[in-house]
Amino acid sequence: MPHLIPSPTRIPVPGGKVIDEHVGAVNTPDAGLQSSVSVARMVAPAGWSEPFQTPEFDEITLVLAGSVVIDHDGGSLEVVAGQSVITRGGERIRYSCGPEGAEYVAVCLPAFSPDSVHREEEA
Repeated sequence: MPHLIPSPTRIPVPGGKVIDEHVGAVNTPDAGLQSSVSVARMVAPAGWSEPFQTPEFDEITLVLAGSVVIDHDGGSLEVVAGQSVITRGGERIRYSCGPEGAEYVAVCLPAFSPDSVHREEEA
């Protein structure tokens, strides 16, 4: 039977970024998917960045507007509106956005959790 998700849950984060979780441990804990997958829409302001992380999950990022920059051990990759990127669990990465900010959808397999993202302390 279809499971309607009437609205996302807004997850507060520092730095002006907005996370609206549609599927995951916060918004759909009873849907039977909370540990399998998470789907969230993100809006990040110009110049936003987060610390390096080494997540345990794969992440598919679909950029809807602006650009997302992913720093990794091999360099840096810019993903612009209309493009997607896959990062793999165990890779050390850092997300930021370009001068216009970014709107994007993140799909994490298995689901995102604060315990599995392994963010580094900022200096």
